[in-house]
Amino acid sequence: MLKLGFVSAILAEKSFEEVVSFASEHRFSCLEMMCWPKGKAERRYAGVTHIDTNELDADGIAKIKSVLDEKKIFISGLGYYPNPLDPDAEKAAYYREHIVEVIKAAAKLDIPVVNTFIGRDPSKNLDDNFKEFAKHFPAIVKVAEENNVKLAIENCPMFFTNDEWPGGKNMAISPVVWRKMFEIIPSPMFGLNYDPSHLVWMQMDEIKPIYEFKDRLHHIHLKDVKVYRDKLNEVGILANPLEYHSPKIPGLGDVKWGSFFAALTDVAYKGPVCIEVEDKAYEGSEEDIKSAILTARNYLSQFLVL
Repeated sequence: MLKLGFVSAILAEKSFEEVVSFASEHRFSCLEMMCWPKGKAERRYAGVTHIDTNELDADGIAKIKSVLDEKKIFISGLGYYPNPLDPDAEKAAYYREHIVEVIKAAAKLDIPVVNTFIGRDPSKNLDDNFKEFAKHFPAIVKVAEENNVKLAIENCPMFFTNDEWPGGKNMAISPVVWRKMFEIIPSPMFGLNYDPSHLVWMQMDEIKPIYEFKDRLHHIHLKDVKVYRDKLNEVGILANPLEYHSPKIPGLGDVKWGSFFAALTDVAYKGPVCIEVEDKAYEGSEEDIKSAILTARNYLSQFLVL
């Protein structure tokens, strides 16, 4: 039913072929492949280019498909996570243009989903950000429709440190926001790349939204989070979030994974579920990184067939 994969960003230094080979050797079914434009990364886990959209001529497409066929791996989605509503209009336009490019690349490669962010101007409230969203995103979703590619928005607030204060750089953080997103753009091709961990550290129920938004679950991220109550009691929820929580690999945090997978089966979700590794405890070496992926796989194997 569920197909287990992982997000390629954690293997940033590996080539496309090396990432696919690792996934195949270790009993994964799929991969979310990063498609950032080549250049300097703006933050951790960003700027990773395992598929370069500028190299997708006939030969490039054939090579990618050949590697996937040989290793019996499929790509669950292409990933690119900028801030498409950046207050710098030139940057925002560039980010939106590349999202469109990634959507067209997915269509060429017969990949069903593109994962990204809505973005946000951190200094503006939600109402003002929604005005910008309504101005720019319908055209992007129209491209997705025309190319038969689903656009999945991850629910990460992108608020962790001082440079993202006070509102974060992605407003698609809660059921209230999602309802308005889908009211403005009702297209069934527009949905969520659902990550339960962000709801947990925001003190929200990570299970209940699965039932309401079952028809919008286009992709799933499997990441855990540990909320340190002693730290939260000291700084409060208005502090920078990394002051009181840490991303963890599945099984080492506070996500209720049994209930989570029960909910996915209740709503008959049969799509990809991809491990996302952002656990600093496992980033000391290449061996640590691979251990994180495999330890998460081993834990999650109780809920699905490898």
